[in-house]
Amino acid sequence: MTPAELSVVFFLQMAVIVAACRLVGWAVKRFFDQPQVVGEMIAGVVLGPSLLGLLAPDVQAMLFPKESKAVLYVGAQMGVGLYMFLVGMGFQSDHFKSNAKSAVAVSLSGMAAPFLVAVAIAPWLLSQGLFGKGIDTFQATLFMGAAISITAFPMLARIIHERGLSKTPLGTLSLSAGAIDDAGAWTVLAIVLATFGGGSAVAIKAIAGGLGFVLFMVTLGPRLLAPLGRWAEREGKVSPSLLGVVIILFMLCAWAMDAAGIHAVFGGFILGTVLPRGVLSREIKKQLEPFAVVLLLPMFFTFSGLNTQLTMVNSLSLVGVALVILAGSILAKGGACWAAARLTGQDNATAMGIGALMNARGLMELIIINIGLQKGIIGPALFSILVLMAIATTLMASPLFELLYGKTARARGELGELSEEDEDSAPPALATAR
Repeated sequence: MTPAELSVVFFLQMAVIVAACRLVGWAVKRFFDQPQVVGEMIAGVVLGPSLLGLLAPDVQAMLFPKESKAVLYVGAQMGVGLYMFLVGMGFQSDHFKSNAKSAVAVSLSGMAAPFLVAVAIAPWLLSQGLFGKGIDTFQATLFMGAAISITAFPMLARIIHERGLSKTPLGTLSLSAGAIDDAGAWTVLAIVLATFGGGSAVAIKAIAGGLGFVLFMVTLGPRLLAPLGRWAEREGKVSPSLLGVVIILFMLCAWAMDAAGIHAVFGGFILGTVLPRGVLSREIKKQLEPFAVVLLLPMFFTFSGLNTQLTMVNSLSLVGVALVILAGSILAKGGACWAAARLTGQDNATAMGIGALMNARGLMELIIINIGLQKGIIGPALFSILVLMAIATTLMASPLFELLYGKTARARGELGELSEEDEDSAPPALATAR
């Protein structure tokens, strides 16, 4: 296709993508009380070969020709990176300080148990031909461990803020554990990518680069970025010039993590956590959130959906694989986080609520498995199975949390409307989710 033809297709694609995501998102919120993001995950699968391609293959091929996937991919990476930057601005650094012991215990347990499941099932999955060529048992185990142990941090943050629980023991513990969890999963993924493609030098670069970036941003970032906060406070707004500076910083941080071998989203998230709060963060979210959430992020869900072929799960053996992965993921992640929270002094209701929240995979799972598919680590069938797992565990999170913790929270007087301060620090698309 010529650039002009791609341009014509792109605008039609985006009209269909945005319409489908808003419609399905509204439906799941209206009829199933699920956040908008859950509907967008489902909409991405609907637009792919699993449904639209099955019912109207000619229409699906016309809307999403192979040549257009590269354009969608770039927009998808921009969308998910910008989204995690906005999520980072809603993260409070004192989450780590207030529940450090429990957070580390919950996070490590929530990673260790899924990795034990991965050790058990990876050889079996390899024997089923579900991984790419050249992948050995060690690499398969690491990838499955990362995929099963990841937490849907944006989803977790949204549920906590939505219910006004951000300053409760459950809220602070879950957010801090989720952040540690995801950082660990990205590190493991970097090791997998390094051993698969470039050897130990790539792994060392990824780990050293990631740690160096985090240490630099956490120690020097607040001081270096403070003038931006004063600039916004002085003007009482974020001017186009200031917005341009912030976007440049976001691009550089995303580039740095991509260049190191981690992922752009990690750079965006870390920048968001250290950006000065107040007028700067509040106005940046107001200006960037609609564009990122309504336009760019649906591109990511659609790109994932185009790679999801549920029709490949077409045998009893593959259905069995899907059920084993789903059951193992839920029991290992949720159960381990519950046990760790109990052992570090949390009451049973709080521990069960933490387990329910940490069990959701959501957007972060889709990011990891997309990378795995693009790098040839996993095949299309395993990718589709893991998409199903991500959707199922994300759908479970909110109702299961309400069932296990909602009654206790209401009895304690914790649930209620967000305060103005919480609104300012809420994660992106919260208004849509409500």
